[in-house]
Amino acid sequence: MNWINRIIEAGKNIKQNFHERATKADIAKSDWVACCKGPVEKKVLKQNQWVCIHCSKHFRIKPTGEDSRFQYTFDNGLYEIIDTPKPQDDLLGFHDTKPYKQRLKEARKKTGLHCSMVVATGNVKNIPITAVASDFDFLGASIEAAEGEAFLAAADHAIQNRQPLVIFTSGGGMRMQGGMISLNQMPRTTLAVNEIKRNGLPYIVVLCDPTAGGITASYAMLGDIHIAEPNATVAFAGARVIQGTVKESLPIGFQKSEYLVDKGQIDLVVQRKDIPEKLGTLLSILLKKNSDISSEQNETAELSIQTREAS
Repeated sequence: MNWINRIIEAGKNIKQNFHERATKADIAKSDWVACCKGPVEKKVLKQNQWVCIHCSKHFRIKPTGEDSRFQYTFDNGLYEIIDTPKPQDDLLGFHDTKPYKQRLKEARKKTGLHCSMVVATGNVKNIPITAVASDFDFLGASIEAAEGEAFLAAADHAIQNRQPLVIFTSGGGMRMQGGMISLNQMPRTTLAVNEIKRNGLPYIVVLCDPTAGGITASYAMLGDIHIAEPNATVAFAGARVIQGTVKESLPIGFQKSEYLVDKGQIDLVVQRKDIPEKLGTLLSILLKKNSDISSEQNETAELSIQTREAS
């Protein structure tokens, strides 16, 4: 190897070592995180439910624990975790750069969860609900058999207890290591949603960043009402894949929640701090628990009857 190649190789090693230390170790343990104006203290983000006070970026949050999705959503941060079935791991014996079982072991150690989905029950504005949220740190919140079982358990709990089902979606789609077992969760979750609706219960979807692939193609877009956090990516295929296929430039904000509201794909974009209030209002209407709305409906019905009698 000549001296030029040695210099190039040395530069690559320095860059690689610096990059690995900066992303995998230093940043994870740091009290700071990068955002619009550079480094932002994590404690400042925590005070605002992990939303940047400057640009309103909604950072990803955990389903449970301190400063988590469920803590922010349920009244007084009180909720009960529902146990979900644990199917056998790795029926296909999948192996890429490392065994799939090893990946699962690492993900469980990292998150403290058995799978990427967590199911809980509690009250939102005094309305009992069943809720599902995902942890993106668990293999990108991808879906396999255990996640499918968790979703079905949530649907069953909602039906048995006559509660609305609210799901906070996140993830890159069906997990490739599960093959057809993963893909089979798309029709399974769709059937579960149909059962929720057949029983006359509301099914509300809160789209979080990112929601993509088979998740978008199944339970994420089957809600009675679709709410999204600001600037959340909601897509099936990636923007670069689409652009490369159609050979055209894509609109600004393509696949972002604001764009989807404008195109009629979803109903509302709501700030994280306002989601519980919005859920409470929507559920009170859907469940006919809002006294003002009920009174107005009664007055309208009485006026209609009186009009018919007069005619």
